[in-house]
Amino acid sequence: MNLRGVHFSLRRWLSSSSSSKSSSVSWISPLQLSKFNAHKPDAPPETQTEARRKTKYISHDAAVNLIKRERDPQHALEIFNMVSDQKGFNHNNATYATILNKLAQSKKFKAIDAVLYQMKYDTCKFHEGIFLNLMRHFSKSSMHERVLEMFSAIQPIVREKPSLKAISTCLNLLIDSNQVGLAQQFLMHLKKSLNLKPNTCIVNILVKHHCKNGDLESAFEVVKEMKKSKLSYPNLITYSTLIDGLCESGRLTEAMDLFEEMISKDQILPDVLTYNILINGFCRGGKVDRARKILDFMKSQGCNPNVFNYSALMNGFCKEGRLEEAKELLDEMKRFGIKPDTVVYTTLINCYCRTGRVDEVLEVLKEMKENECKADTVTFNVILGGLCREGRTEDALKLLDKLPYEGIYLNKGSYRIVLNSLCQTGELNKGKELLRLMMGRGFVPHYATSNELLVRLCEAGMAGDATMALFGLVEMGFKPLPDSWALFVESICRERKLLPAFELLDELVNIEYN
Repeated sequence: MNLRGVHFSLRRWLSSSSSSKSSSVSWISPLQLSKFNAHKPDAPPETQTEARRKTKYISHDAAVNLIKRERDPQHALEIFNMVSDQKGFNHNNATYATILNKLAQSKKFKAIDAVLYQMKYDTCKFHEGIFLNLMRHFSKSSMHERVLEMFSAIQPIVREKPSLKAISTCLNLLIDSNQVGLAQQFLMHLKKSLNLKPNTCIVNILVKHHCKNGDLESAFEVVKEMKKSKLSYPNLITYSTLIDGLCESGRLTEAMDLFEEMISKDQILPDVLTYNILINGFCRGGKVDRARKILDFMKSQGCNPNVFNYSALMNGFCKEGRLEEAKELLDEMKRFGIKPDTVVYTTLINCYCRTGRVDEVLEVLKEMKENECKADTVTFNVILGGLCREGRTEDALKLLDKLPYEGIYLNKGSYRIVLNSLCQTGELNKGKELLRLMMGRGFVPHYATSNELLVRLCEAGMAGDATMALFGLVEMGFKPLPDSWALFVESICRERKLLPAFELLDELVNIEYN
């Protein structure tokens, strides 16, 4: 078997005359491939024409691009091995990083192990970023022990101690995956084997974990230990994380006390993020006026609010239906030279829609256009919801029809909002037309919405329409509930249309067995 002709794209850039056999080649690790090549018989002498065809040299950059473009991980690995056969070519950090990323994306973990084994004996200079990327892939695959293995592989292969970024990445991945036991083992390993003491940045990950789980007492215990160490003394991120945890738990008074303690005792000044945590917390707690005072205090202390601070406060006013005060905040932003973004405008539009003032939304959209701020899918979904709540389904349908032609992307939720409304109001003919439009654009309705529409069509004596809609949905991978099937068959039989009933039953059998 001649593996040099495995990949069709290689024939183009190497101009090789050997035949391609990729479809029948089983997975071969780099070590196996090297071993195989070492024992294969000598190739017959090349003709002058063949020699001229094999003159193009593949650089590292070209190899990286070829591996990236290759969809099949087996072919990508073959490219990786074949370019190394070139005279004077040695793999570098970039080519190793690219093939490992490709294999990790395809979850070819045995092949990854083979490449890592090869790296141990390669003399090129490696960077730890390769291992940070592998840690993330293993974490996504719930292979948490392998996350630790990748961290341990840094020093023997990179030939340098892991950086603080590597330590933080490893610990963060374990904590986010709720692998507290492994995280504690990891910290012990740092102290004993590497003689590294966690700094503030690393310990903050533990504080974040406890706050995320609502275990604020444990978080405060960690902070108490941090204060005993100069290396890991609490910083602004530590306090902001604790304040956020208190706000999430509705303990607003304690959050304010901690905020003041941070400033007075530890002489740590808050930033816009810390203020935003408080503003959000008080808005969620229904104390928007207090949140407004926090914004005013922020300005008085020389900390200029940003678009996120105003957006959070506007959202608080809008949730309470205080539209005029939300509009005043928008004007205030403009006076301070802060350009409102799509989130700010969408928040305001939502308030207009919730208070039954959908017609005024057009003015906001006009202003957005004038300020070169583009409304997105979320913005128009809010408008569609507002129109439907006011019973203006015809306007909503017109909007759905024209927006894609104006370059606005719609998602499944856009259609679902209107289709749900049509089902609830009994406008089944419009619902049927919308379903056709939706499927014509490649969207399958939500499972529950589809069932509801089909059931309502049957109940309204529109069994033929229901059947047509059903077959269209089934072609796109939809499977109705068993109760819906029974209702379809019953409705069709009631209309004495037995042939469609048999066809429907055949379709049911096909779906169940496929």
